[in-house]
Amino acid sequence: MNLAPIRAALALGAALLVFALPVQAQSRAPSQAPGVPARPLHSLVDVEGMRENQLIGYGLVVGLQGSGDSSQIRFSGQTVENMLKQFGVKLPERSNTKARNVATVMVSAVFPPGYRKGQSIDVTVSSMGDAKSLRGGVLLLSPLRGADGEVYALAQGNVVVGGLSAQGASGSSVTVNTPTAGRVPNGATVEREIESDFDTRETVTLSLKRPHFQTATNIVEAINRQFGTLATTRNATSVDVVAPANPTQRVAFVAMLQALPVAVGTETPKVVFNSRTGTVVIADGVRVRPAAVSHGSLKVVIGEQPLVSQPAPFGRGETKVVPQSSVAVEQGSGRMFSWPPGTSLKGIIDTINSTGASPDDIMAILQALDQAGAIDGELVVI
Repeated sequence: MNLAPIRAALALGAALLVFALPVQAQSRAPSQAPGVPARPLHSLVDVEGMRENQLIGYGLVVGLQGSGDSSQIRFSGQTVENMLKQFGVKLPERSNTKARNVATVMVSAVFPPGYRKGQSIDVTVSSMGDAKSLRGGVLLLSPLRGADGEVYALAQGNVVVGGLSAQGASGSSVTVNTPTAGRVPNGATVEREIESDFDTRETVTLSLKRPHFQTATNIVEAINRQFGTLATTRNATSVDVVAPANPTQRVAFVAMLQALPVAVGTETPKVVFNSRTGTVVIADGVRVRPAAVSHGSLKVVIGEQPLVSQPAPFGRGETKVVPQSSVAVEQGSGRMFSWPPGTSLKGIIDTINSTGASPDDIMAILQALDQAGAIDGELVVI
């Protein structure tokens, strides 16, 4: 009886057992404190050396049904002339190229980390001139460059447009979504690779998406508890982890790191104002100290109603338009309200809504409370 296969299987099982025992023995302690929310590590950090890169290029979209750039776009005609010269077509000097079936576009793409030559990526095409629509067009071969000016991909293909534009002879038109921008799925082919030191460095650096001292400390403790003393940190932004030198083992090790649950440090609750849209977002945990608020409104209405001055019949006067203005000032009935100490988010919203305040009023009230030191939180204006 041949015992060689059995011995080989037992040896492999023993090796796997030796590799797994330290992990199981050290994972008995909980990876997060009770009551603290835990999240997968991949949602908290980015792996340094494995990031996306932006690419951009310039090109032409042809095959449009008269919806391309007009003759007023000079660079569109110059681009067409330069393209034709590459194919041996010589145009007369100082000719004004008019091609309503052509549109000049900017081409942008995201170079994913680790992509190799021959792989395909999606590209976005956006009109530069006054083209009406890119629907039905084809993007001609366009080089895509990185921030260093090198060409990393070549883009070409049919443009998929989600918008629609139609115009009648009388000038009336209908536009749905944005017909001057579209995508070319798998429209670019990678021609140059972006080098990374991920597989050559002694350590793997984890960069926190939201720098926080407690979160960085929790990441170090969770990794060291699970795999031994491998992780260290110098600040609230990054964590260095000693990783295997073998590339295959390193990839598997980082995959295990990303699945590790980590407790997130408590952050200062925020109140976010969007001054452009009037949006106010109040995070849970915002508290108000004892304060009394009085908020009123002053409305000034100016009306213009021109009158026509008509002279008497057979008179020698002239008909004139006489402006007539009216100004009215309305003083709103300001209301005063107060919050008890430690009022929660729901109490703040209920109190402000009971006064019929608008988003602008809410921003003004919360900003005044922050200046008075009555809000336990951070105000952010975007």
